Amino acid sequence: MNLIKTNSTTCPVIGMLHSPSLPGSPLAKLNVNEIIQRVVADAEALKQGGVAGLMLENFGDTPFFPDRVPTEVATIMTRLAGEVRSRVDLPLGINVLRNDGETALAVAVAAGAEYIRVNVLCGARVTDQGVINGVAARLLRLRKQLDAEHIAIWADVDVKHSQPLGNYSLEDDVRDTAKRGHADAIIVSGKATGSAVENGELQHVKSIATPCPILVGSGVDESNVKELARFADGLIVGSSIKTSDDIFSPVDPTKVERLLKAMS
Repeated sequence: MNLIKTNSTTCPVIGMLHSPSLPGSPLAKLNVNEIIQRVVADAEALKQGGVAGLMLENFGDTPFFPDRVPTEVATIMTRLAGEVRSRVDLPLGINVLRNDGETALAVAVAAGAEYIRVNVLCGARVTDQGVINGVAARLLRLRKQLDAEHIAIWADVDVKHSQPLGNYSLEDDVRDTAKRGHADAIIVSGKATGSAVENGELQHVKSIATPCPILVGSGVDESNVKELARFADGLIVGSSIKTSDDIFSPVDPTKVERLLKAMS
């Protein structure tokens, strides 16, 4: 299944799998089997609602490591990804927060996932984890070494919960990520989790990045999905399709269905 819109296809919606805090992280309360049950249930609800693909991330692991995560995070994420793949027949992506693209790629290879998300592929960003540096040089070489060039790299620009380090404009970020970082797709989002993308900014990024595809990474809901789908090549959706305002509440398949209906 192609998760990038072409001229003849509907804009695909990718549903988020927000993992609860993994064992070892400060807010952890569940064991691995309990986490698997929750994540797989969300994946099944997303498929029932009609999404085109999934994106798994360790969202509950705050405070995040700025770069490489510990071994236990890598191994548990691999287990989660494998369980999702074995039970839900949808394309799967991996995001290891805050910016461990190499572990995300390794998990994707092990689990047979199709794409990964990287928050800072190029440049440097000031975040609540400190300064995060781009990982493009190491990540693309690792992908080559692992013979994993079939796994797409989706990279954020002006990523949420961050500011650029120095005089680095959005235009610089987009051009460098698309052309020098060799991203397979670019993600544009609001300033924080669940915050909407300005339609004008989306169109501006698309005009700079073309022909690199553009996905919306936050703030998609029933009120804006139709307009965003006009310009985006994919939509990543999480917060607006939960049963409550708590982002760790279960996915509501009826909300997924309503979102997709609102897009048409």
